[in-house]
Amino acid sequence: MYKISKEYHFSASHRLLQLPEDHPCSRMHGHNYIVEVELQSETLNAVGFVRDYRELDDLKIYIDDKFDHRHLNDVLGNDSVTAEKLAKHFYDWCKERWPEVTAVRVKETPKSMAEYRPLL
Repeated sequence: MYKISKEYHFSASHRLLQLPEDHPCSRMHGHNYIVEVELQSETLNAVGFVRDYRELDDLKIYIDDKFDHRHLNDVLGNDSVTAEKLAKHFYDWCKERWPEVTAVRVKETPKSMAEYRPLL
């Protein structure tokens, strides 16, 4: 099995409104997010790739246009924009375009990461 991944970065704010008022994440705050998309295949294409990394540039454009320096609650129309929900959102977006996508990871900080990977 061949596996590749690529990272994308963006900065954005959010609030987790379902948390108690005394929880720091219920207040407006921001992160420097890292989104990593993972693709895998049992075979390689004629050039020797799972997929050309340049084909994934649409994800960078999507992130830059819709998420970078935005308030995520407004972008997704949701009071609970967690890293887990972002990972699922980006997974669904990517899977529609590239069938080789197997997972998406979202880091909010260098020490915290959420992943969406469907059960096989």
